[in-house]
Parts: sequence; structure tokens; C-alpha cells
Amino acid sequence: MKPSTTLLAGALALLATTALPSMASAADISFIYCGDQIDPVQDRTIKEWNTANADDQVKVEVVGWEQCQDKATTLAAAGTPVGLAYVGSRTLKEFAQNDLIVPIPMSDAEKASYFPNIVETITFEDKQWGVPVAFSTKALFWNKDLFAKAGLDPETPPKTWAEEIEFAKVIKEKTGIGGFGLVAKTFDNTMHQFLHWVYTNNGRIVDTEGNITLDSPQVLAALQAVKDITPYSEEGPTAYEQNEVRAIFLDGKLGMIHNSTGAIPRLEGTKIQWGVANLPLGPEAKGPGTLLITDSLAVFSGTGVEDKAIEFAKFLTKPATQEEYELTGDDGLVPLRPSANVDKYVAEHPAWKPFIDGIAFGGPEPLFTDYKGFQNAMIAMVQSVVTGQATPEEAIKTASAEIERFR
Repeated sequence: MKPSTTLLAGALALLATTALPSMASAADISFIYCGDQIDPVQDRTIKEWNTANADDQVKVEVVGWEQCQDKATTLAAAGTPVGLAYVGSRTLKEFAQNDLIVPIPMSDAEKASYFPNIVETITFEDKQWGVPVAFSTKALFWNKDLFAKAGLDPETPPKTWAEEIEFAKVIKEKTGIGGFGLVAKTFDNTMHQFLHWVYTNNGRIVDTEGNITLDSPQVLAALQAVKDITPYSEEGPTAYEQNEVRAIFLDGKLGMIHNSTGAIPRLEGTKIQWGVANLPLGPEAKGPGTLLITDSLAVFSGTGVEDKAIEFAKFLTKPATQEEYELTGDDGLVPLRPSANVDKYVAEHPAWKPFIDGIAFGGPEPLFTDYKGFQNAMIAMVQSVVTGQATPEEAIKTASAEIERFR
């Protein structure tokens, strides 16, 4: 298959300036692990594997989040790939198109063990290309104090887009404070935040046959909703990404935001009276929706240990271990699979319920051969509407033609 110049360009540039490390022995499974340190549950599980597999030892290299995927890509491009690595699932198609990774067969039972639509985040041409290892969704957070100050019922969040826009308008007009935190910076989560609107209106960017469906009534309505809420958001939304908007909310200066479970512990340490609910729904919604983002373990080709690496990836993420990792860790991960323990956890932590509710009608980060090109076109589309440089109709048509190049 023809290599993707976008994925490899950065890796090849790094090759020119970076000395490659010596590789593990042929029988070892080298593993690039993203983060500052290995999670205790996963550390224990890796040791269990190594105890039981003396001839197929996993050798872990912990690499910081900002460098880990680039390092795995660089090594693969140089012909010295690691056995497996932690990667954003959004890049799996690009890796696959460049023959850098191998498919990971999943049985029907394995697929069915996950919450709905999770497997879609790793599927391309009816094959799975990674093993999900981390998962996040989004929900609506609202500031009850600002709701009350604006004359809104502080216990009643918006349930529809129309209500969300109206509540934002009331808050802005009655308090002078932005009613909604709009994300429109040149940053990846601008596209993510737009997809919240798409997936709460039964929209899709790519259909099940791989066709681009950006120019659809459902997606157009989502972009129109973004335009409609812009006047009632913070000043200059193109200057803010998701975490920066969250910081304004934590300071009590926004009425509503869309955010992850990561906002919960931060809010628990403030004086803000807050609530969390399902993302408001568009007119075409079939039920609660959200963006489904997964990270995965990708198994690289050309190592001679691909089968064992696949076996290890599934061992590390087997249901009981994965659940313990999710429910006891500090990362605020949404569980990948339903279970009685997950139900119990949600009952004990009701703020987590909306993050589970949205999964059934949620959608993935679309898989593109040139993911960054796709992402940038989507960001430009949102920004052009937020700044008034294009109508939603114009922006949709421009972006739809543009992203066809990145499939």
C-alpha cells in the first residue's frame, strides 16, 4: 500500500536527528508505555505475564505522553519497530495503510464484551487494528449558582440544543458572564467538541460504508447550533481549547461546558455548586450521545513476535484487569465494558452516570489515512463559522470537499 506522507514525514525527520536505541532481543516483546510511570494494576499484570512466559518477556519503556507515539512511529519507519505501543486509536488507519501494524483478530464474544460502538473506534475495512486500553466520553456540566443568578432553575439543566442555547443567552444577558464555554482554538479538541454536537443529533462524518457524510442535514444542524450559541459564549472562543475553557468554568465564569470525567475531581475542590447531565440533544437524536475516544495497544509488524504481542495486549486488557485499572486509577477513565462492578461504581458515584448514558448512541473519532489533515479541515470549518467568515452551509461544503483528500 502507498505510504501516507503525513504520518511518516515527522518520523523520517526525527530519524535524521535522533540516534535509535538498541533493540530488545528477538524473543522479547518491547512495549512503549505512555505516561510518567506504569499504573500499579498494569505493572502487576505485566509481572504476571513475565512470570508465566519466560521465553516471551515484555520489556517496558515508559515514554512521556508528548513523545511516546512519535517514538513508536519513528522506530517503525526506521525498520526497527517495537512489539507494541500505546497509541491514539485515531491513528490506527494511518498506521495500517502504511503497513506498520498488524490486524488484531477479535471474536464475536470479545466484541460483544465492550459497550456499544467501542469496537468501531478501532475498526477499518472490517478488521480491528488495536486493543482498546483507555476510554473517555463527555457530558454537560452546569454552574447552579449562575443558573440561579440568571433566574433559571438551578436543578434543571438543558435537555435539548434549543434549551442549551436559550439558557446560555439568558445567563449572558442577565449576568454578563458567558453562558457556554465554546472551544474553537486551533487545537485537536475543537474538532472533538464539534463532534459532541454531531453525535447528539444522530449525525456521522463517515458512514458504515466509508463514505463522507459531513454534508448532511444532521451535521449541518450541528454547525448551525454552534453558530447560534457563539454570541452567548465566552469572548473570543478561537483563543480557547478544552482545558482552558474548563479553567474558566472552575473559576465560576461560565454557565455550562462540555467536558470529561476529569472535571469532577477538580470541581469537588471548589465552592461552585455544580451539576452534570447528559449532553443536550439535537432534533434528530435517537437517544443520549457523545464522542467516544479510545486509546489502544497497537501491535507493530516486522518484529517476529506479533502473535505473542497480540496475546499480551489481550492479557493486559482482559475484563477483570481492565476494570480494576479503570475504577481504581487516577486517570478518570470511563469503563470500556459493562459489568455489575461498573453498575455499583456508578450508583456510588452518580456524577459518572451521564458518561455511561451517552455511549449507546455515541460515535468515534473518524478514521482517516491523513488524520491531521482531516482534523485541521474540521477545525477550520468550525472557526470560519464562529468568526462569521462563512455560513454553516458554505463551511460544510468547503470542508466536505477538503476531507475527501484525507480518506
